[in-house]
Amino acid sequence: KMAGSSAPWIGSAYLFLQSTCKTVVLPSLYESSQKKPSVFKALKLALADSTGSVNGVDMLKVHCSHPHLIVQLKFCKQENCRRFLQSYREGALQESLQNHLQLSLAMTAVPLEMELKAGNEHLDNMLKDEDHCLECIYREKPDRLRDEEITELEERLKSLIVHQSINNNTAVKGCPSPNSPPLPCPSLSPQVTFIFQGQQFANRTLTSDDHQKFAKLVSKKWKQVGRSLQKNCRALRDPVIDNLALEYDREGLYEQAYQLLLRFIQSEGKKATIARLIAALEENGLISLAEELLGLHSNEDCS
Repeated sequence: KMAGSSAPWIGSAYLFLQSTCKTVVLPSLYESSQKKPSVFKALKLALADSTGSVNGVDMLKVHCSHPHLIVQLKFCKQENCRRFLQSYREGALQESLQNHLQLSLAMTAVPLEMELKAGNEHLDNMLKDEDHCLECIYREKPDRLRDEEITELEERLKSLIVHQSINNNTAVKGCPSPNSPPLPCPSLSPQVTFIFQGQQFANRTLTSDDHQKFAKLVSKKWKQVGRSLQKNCRALRDPVIDNLALEYDREGLYEQAYQLLLRFIQSEGKKATIARLIAALEENGLISLAEELLGLHSNEDCS
C-alpha cells in the first residue's frame, strides 16, 4: 500500500510550463506585478478543472526559470491525483490552462508545452502506467509549506470571487480594489429584476447553492441547458460541451452538469446571473428546477 489507513495520502510533483509562442514568455508575465494575479488565476482555475475541485491540488510555489514557469504541486488525496493525471494525460489540463490564460491575459492565444516531474522521474514517459506515476508522486513528499506569495494571491482571488458572488439587486457600486486581479468593470449589473411565470424576481449572481442544486437536479438535460447558455457565452461554444461530456463521463451526470455551470460562472463573472440560467431552464422545459432555484417549492425531484 502507498499509504496506511491512518495517514493521509500526500504527494508532490513539479509542472513545467513553457509557451511555444515567442512573444509570450510566462516567467516574465508572472514576474510582472500587474500580470501575476492573472497568471495565478488561470493556473488555479485550470488545476480546479483537472480535479473537479478547487481544493483538489495545492500550489506550494511558482518558480520562474526562463523559459519555464515551474509550479510545485501538492496532492492530499489519491483520487484527486488520479483525476489530475487523467486530465494531464488526455490533454484536458493543457487545453484548460491555455483557455484560462487566454481569457485572463486577454490574449488571442497562449500555446503551451507541459512536462510533469516527480523527483528525478519524468512522468510524461510513464503516463499510461497511472499506478507507477502515483507511486512516484507519493514518494516525493512536499519539502516546503505554501509560499507566502501564493497565500497572498489565493486570498486576493478568494476576495474577488466573493465580490463576484455577492447577491446584488442594485447597480454595481464600484470596481474591484486596485489590489484585485484586473477584470473588466461593468458600470451596471445586467438587469435588476426579471419575470418568471408572471412574478417579478430580483436578479443576482449565481451562488454556490444554485450551482450545486443545478448539478444535482438537471440530470440528462444538462447539455441542452448548456446549448441554450452558449448562445451568449463564448466559453461554452462548440466543442466545449461535448468535450465536458467525454472528460467527465466516468464521474457521471452531476459532475458534468457541475463543470458546465462552472465554465459559465468563471467566464461570465458578475454576468453569470440567475435570470440567464432560469431563461435557459425555461427554454428546455425545466420549470420545476427553475422553481427550485427561486425557492418556490421545496421538492427534491425535478423533471
